[in-house]
Amino acid sequence: MFRRHRREDAEPGYDSDTAQDDPERFDDPDELDEDEDYGYGAVAASSGSGDEWDEGSGPWDGAGDFPQHDRIDFGSLLIPVQPGVEVEVKVAEGVGVWITLRRGESSIELMAFAAPKTSGLWAEVRQEFADEVAKAGGDSREAQGPFGIELHARLHPGGEGRRGQLEPVRFMGVDGPRWFLRGMIRGPAAQHPHLAEPFEELFADVVVVRGDHPAPPGDLLEIRLPHDAQQALEEQLAQEAGPAWPNPFERGPEITETR
Repeated sequence: MFRRHRREDAEPGYDSDTAQDDPERFDDPDELDEDEDYGYGAVAASSGSGDEWDEGSGPWDGAGDFPQHDRIDFGSLLIPVQPGVEVEVKVAEGVGVWITLRRGESSIELMAFAAPKTSGLWAEVRQEFADEVAKAGGDSREAQGPFGIELHARLHPGGEGRRGQLEPVRFMGVDGPRWFLRGMIRGPAAQHPHLAEPFEELFADVVVVRGDHPAPPGDLLEIRLPHDAQQALEEQLAQEAGPAWPNPFERGPEITETR
């Protein structure tokens, strides 16, 4: 299943499509164990260890060899297709376009960026995320995961009356050849390793197509809708063309692809 959403006030990690208002979905902060390791290895000793990308295990570089699986071509990202996984394209003013893969009550958001030839971005981005989480009243720590060092955070979803709830979020990052791929797992899978495994497999099977064009480090790589999906969206928008001012309470255009 494949959908496109447009939100002018969204940012990755905070969209109303997630049932984060349900207190049963996320643990009470008073009940969380500060020493819990999410089922992975020990907390990383430093931000300079465990960050090596293994080109033989994925995520994959589009300029190299990679397993020929069924994937959706979004230009800079080739997204693996698996039964029961919903693929969404999300657009946000001031942020850009990213891909969300949803399975049950959990999801992973994927964004790919241009990176320097000689160094990666993940160590710097990880620290920036940790600083932003702290400023927002949450907490985070580094831990060793299947793709190297990760950032495990607990965030306030925001909104009046919800400051007591902390949402677990798991940030993963991989520095490839002139690209950086970031994955953010949300929902129960952010805290329970057995629920995270399908998302780790999806993340590992993503292909990043950097291209030869120059781009400043940190620039979001372009996401393009597949031709059939773009055509269907244009037809749907043409059919729905009407008032100059859209109704803010109506759901936006969607494309659904079932495989």
